[in-house]
Amino acid sequence: MFLQLKNTTIGYTTPLIKGVNAGLDLGEICLIIGNNGVGKTTLIKSILNQTPVLEGEVLLLLKNVEALSNKEISEQVAVVLSKSEIPANYTLRDLVSLGKYIHYPYYFELNSADKQHVKEIIESLNLSQYTDFPLQKLSDGNLQKAFIGRALAQNSPMIILDEPTTHLDEENKVIILKLLRKLAREHNKLILFSSHDWRLSKEFADKIWLVNEGQLDPGITEDILLRHDDMLNPKLFNFSDAFVPPQIIAPALQKEMLYSFLQKNAAKNLSHLRFEFIDPIWVITGHNFQKNCNSFAEISYLLSNLH
Repeated sequence: MFLQLKNTTIGYTTPLIKGVNAGLDLGEICLIIGNNGVGKTTLIKSILNQTPVLEGEVLLLLKNVEALSNKEISEQVAVVLSKSEIPANYTLRDLVSLGKYIHYPYYFELNSADKQHVKEIIESLNLSQYTDFPLQKLSDGNLQKAFIGRALAQNSPMIILDEPTTHLDEENKVIILKLLRKLAREHNKLILFSSHDWRLSKEFADKIWLVNEGQLDPGITEDILLRHDDMLNPKLFNFSDAFVPPQIIAPALQKEMLYSFLQKNAAKNLSHLRFEFIDPIWVITGHNFQKNCNSFAEISYLLSNLH
């Protein structure tokens, strides 16, 4: 087992996550998920020995991280944090190349193989046109990808990413997730990342570490989602005291969209109505009628004419 947490309690003076027993091996992709403030970033810092554990131990290749130097940890784990300091006067190529210097003194010139690897990483991230751009001129999304490129250049067995897709649009999220999955499968890397974007990430992660109420529940992604099925169901927020929803029979996404639409556009008591989604039609049933609607525009027109 490459990474092991044994009876580990994570936190500062007060525990955030207690009694963690979990492990991951090379070739696996694991998503850390949980609400803000539950300890996801602190957990990552404890794995890196940046925040000492309160109890138990964290092991890398059976060695306690507390006994490892920063250089020894860096040789095993590359890191992309959600907030990283931007080096002054660096281009994108400089930043990605920086990942190579974990293996050399800073005054060394990268060899041709290293430079070619840096070039390939930049291409894989769709950043070739920005190779010589100053970092300060990059968008938030491209800057985030550049920091991920630096971690890839480090070529460590494990990569930890804290909210790696926060500033990325859907296309670039998929690029990053596909690239990380390729690294895990084809290059036997262990990928551990935190994210709030679990709907996208669940298609990509082999395992989930769910942090909730001071506990960490680890397991196969599908097992965790079935064990915590509230994660799969949309939370339907009610912002209007006058709004009483109808009966809605639909898949989760369509149900969420209809609920949102009705609350914004028909904020009244609709409990006498029944909405059933039979793809691609909404069948709306009332006391004395039944209508089929193909769109929310048609639903809006129908509701405006109901008394």
